[in-house]
Amino acid sequence: MEKKKYKVLVNGMGNIGTSLIHLLLRYKNELHIEQIYAVKRSFKDWQMTEIEMLQAQGVIIGTTSRSSVPNRPSLEDLLPIVDYIFEATANGVGLENLNTYQTLDHLLGASAQGSEKGFGTSFMAGINEEKIKNQRFVHVVSCNTHGSAALLNVFTGKGLENLQSADMVVVRRSEDIGNHQRLVSANVVARHLDHIAGTHHSIDVIDMYKTLGVECPLTSSDITTPSQLMHAVRFNIQLKEALSETPEELIKNQPFLSMTKKFDSNVVFELGRRYGFGGRIYEHAIVLISNLLISNKTIKGWAFVPQEGNTLLSTIRAFMLQVSLTDHDAVFLKIKTDLLKEQW
Repeated sequence: MEKKKYKVLVNGMGNIGTSLIHLLLRYKNELHIEQIYAVKRSFKDWQMTEIEMLQAQGVIIGTTSRSSVPNRPSLEDLLPIVDYIFEATANGVGLENLNTYQTLDHLLGASAQGSEKGFGTSFMAGINEEKIKNQRFVHVVSCNTHGSAALLNVFTGKGLENLQSADMVVVRRSEDIGNHQRLVSANVVARHLDHIAGTHHSIDVIDMYKTLGVECPLTSSDITTPSQLMHAVRFNIQLKEALSETPEELIKNQPFLSMTKKFDSNVVFELGRRYGFGGRIYEHAIVLISNLLISNKTIKGWAFVPQEGNTLLSTIRAFMLQVSLTDHDAVFLKIKTDLLKEQW
């Protein structure tokens, strides 16, 4: 029996969208993708080199409006012919587009990124995969939400069975290395959005675990730094029972988490640039394994968090589960084997 081939659309060609396109191109055959479309709001002269590179690899690139760029397909032209949409816009644009996507009866599914909370079921690979099978709309949680949830998952169990409480401080890089719009000149503390949970990171982790019927006693704070490299998180996890395995053993059994003995994020970032596909790191988080504080029922330490490499991996996984890809477990195992490393 011939396997179904999918036509997919990446809506948005910023940092996340273009990085996602490269992953889709690399695993096009494994993901049974027939054609990749992408749409961009505007076309500047200085952007044409990258657009031409993607077009040379077979990506058909259109625009969000028929009138904005002549001789290119518009989003309106493409929506009736695609099977799945990777929503890669931000700042509420994806939520606005959801109203249109919901009217497309032929659409098998769509996913949106961290800022577009409310787009669908909150999701992260390795946490609540069963909950999004055959779901049409999925919200892939942010990169730092990935990092926080992964740390809880590895040290307290998939259902947080051994979690008493946790507090995390997310140290954010201000923007991607290719941008220069939000780079701060000094440390900036984020407002707490909830009087118990704190910042959106813990709120999103809590909401994601609610899809499993699990209460997550997590508090988070957030400070943005003048860096364009990696995020970090300082975690303080209180356990019900002391760890029965070493942190190294637990991490080795959790493929989405990695370890490092390095203390400088720029060194880890540089390794990702050298050895990661597209110069990226795809683990949910990288634990500084030689710098943990473990005392009875408490584990404290630091982890580095990749920019959006972890969310891109979850986005690929969401696509597989939403469209019921025939051999999704075998395909995802191959992708994880290719992209994830035990140590950095």
